Amino acid sequence: MNHPPSPLAPAAPAPGPWHGLHQARRQVRHAWLGMLVFLGLLALALPWLANAYWIKSLTSALALAVAVAGLALLYGQLGLVNLCQHALLGAGGWVALRLSHGWALPFELCVLAAGLTSCLVGMLAGLPALRLKGLYLALVTLMMAGAFQVLVSATGFPDGGAGWLGRVVGSERLLIARPATATSDGAYLRYVVFWLALVLSLIELHRHSRAGRSWALIRRGEAAATAAGVNILLYQTWAFGLAGFCAGVGGALLAGAVGQLDGRAFGAADSVMMLALTVVGGAYHWLGAIVSGLLMRAVPSLLSDYGVNGFLADIFFGAALLHALITAPQGIAGQLLGLCSLLRQRLLPARNRTTPASLQSTTGEAHA
Repeated sequence: MNHPPSPLAPAAPAPGPWHGLHQARRQVRHAWLGMLVFLGLLALALPWLANAYWIKSLTSALALAVAVAGLALLYGQLGLVNLCQHALLGAGGWVALRLSHGWALPFELCVLAAGLTSCLVGMLAGLPALRLKGLYLALVTLMMAGAFQVLVSATGFPDGGAGWLGRVVGSERLLIARPATATSDGAYLRYVVFWLALVLSLIELHRHSRAGRSWALIRRGEAAATAAGVNILLYQTWAFGLAGFCAGVGGALLAGAVGQLDGRAFGAADSVMMLALTVVGGAYHWLGAIVSGLLMRAVPSLLSDYGVNGFLADIFFGAALLHALITAPQGIAGQLLGLCSLLRQRLLPARNRTTPASLQSTTGEAHA
């Protein structure tokens, strides 16, 4: 026979103040591991399922996703509109091509140098954000993208020649040397996924650190952030530098995927399209960067594969942007995650409906 507990018996300890913090860290760790598992499955499945044409298209899409991740950081965490991210992508590709052709550096060093160069340029681009917001900041960054378009159209990208510009005159253009472990297209796709995992992990680390909390306060209001002791100059410059680093790494990876870069592919309109597809894909979750990269490269390739003009994708993207701004601010990634959450909620009650009955039966037997 079970006796009721004595009133003098010590009560069960209540959850301490650190219980919620440990649980939140555990959820963040599980989400990060889930991201790595998803990217690992992509790296294993895509080279096996896709043909040569689609492997190249998907590689370019994932390289663009690296740059989109930085743009999503600015828009999602700080609410800042940056229209020169695609230009920073081209700047990173230019540096990687020049170092590879001129000094024959290892590909990894070219990627890091491209990221650091675009990081510095991104910090300079972020200085107007200290005084300008909204439309004015968008116009200033768009002018920077237009300036890069004029500059790269006049000089071109390095292709193995001598001199500062590295241009070849009257001979065959050279391709950038890929890493020794990723010479084939399938291996290089896995290599790009590896860099994407590193960049997304770096961004997730920032989001759940002091920098992420500071960015959240700045987005709520600079007055509140200043009252909380947040250095607005430091953290806004930090965000633009991190976004520029992502763009530079993506540009170097894109140069390695294609072998060369064309100045006509880095117009100011491409920066506007990148921001629009960042919103459509989802700027508040790492999955949105992958979706946006696929929209930029895979959708036009799919239309061309079926004999449809790829420029019709712009019409679809415009309709998708209106849909995202009006009814789905979380983007496609948010809708996919919401669908998964809905399915989980519908499956879990069916699994737990038998649990209360079994507990009730055992409890009744105990009282008996």
